[in-house]
Amino acid sequence: MAAAAMMMRMNADAAKSVVQVIDAAQQNMQSLANVAAGIGQNVNISV
Repeated sequence: MAAAAMMMRMNADAAKSVVQVIDAAQQNMQSLANVAAGIGQNVNISV
């Protein structure tokens, strides 16, 4: 029983970690999307 409880806890921890990674990836994509919209608008190429 203890081994089964440990396995269930490990599975729950793994699922929580996956959710955290997905959440972080979504936050990064949102910030990159905001950056991409403004790239190249004010480029100064004078020498």
